[in-house]
Amino acid sequence: EPRSAGARFVVEDTEEEAAFRAQARAFFESVATKRTDDDATGNYFAMADDDPETHARHVARCREWQRRLHDAGWAGITVPPEYGGRGGERWQERIFRQEQARYAVDTGLFAVGLGMVVPTILVHGTEEQKQRYVPALLRGDEIWCQLFSEPGAGSDLAGLSTRAIRDGDEWVVNGQKVWNSGAHHAEFGALIARTDVDAPKHRGITYFLVDMHTPGVDVRPLRQATGVAHFNEVFLTDVRIPHANVLGA
Repeated sequence: EPRSAGARFVVEDTEEEAAFRAQARAFFESVATKRTDDDATGNYFAMADDDPETHARHVARCREWQRRLHDAGWAGITVPPEYGGRGGERWQERIFRQEQARYAVDTGLFAVGLGMVVPTILVHGTEEQKQRYVPALLRGDEIWCQLFSEPGAGSDLAGLSTRAIRDGDEWVVNGQKVWNSGAHHAEFGALIARTDVDAPKHRGITYFLVDMHTPGVDVRPLRQATGVAHFNEVFLTDVRIPHANVLGA
């Protein structure tokens, strides 16, 4: 039962939750330092330094931390073991994230990959896609970005105009995406494009797994008022994506 704590309610851990929290906390105490109130470590969007070397160090720390989680058996709390995860429960992931937030570790550049790409591939991906992409993400080998929003559609994804046309075993993509966080660091992108212009606008859309080093992918930083470029716009010109990289229907 929740107990009142002033204007808040605090839910006490069950015995099982408390044991898991203690295990997670012991791990963090052994490998990390506590976060202070003014510590921006790990928060990519709090970085005010636009020096390329600073960004490169942040990328390296994010990779290092994700690999450390993987090697210690803490990566992908709810991901099945056959794909490199822990095979745990959602409540365990919630507690692990609560504990991780208390420590100064770099995690930001894997937010899209771990929070969006992995769950989507696990639900809609082929066995080959699951084996190829999920373990690599959990190891920290590959950073992903999101290629959804467009200049003329914003977050109205059904209004997108980026086109993908089938050409044998490939799709040819042309269009522009915008506000792509960390795209200049990413090896792969989660791309949605219109594949049937005659279908109602909420249909005829396909999800692609795209290698960001494919010819025709042009990533251009968007500089903010602070002078830092966390976001990007991505231009896609005759980008060829294998049909095997279509995710789902």
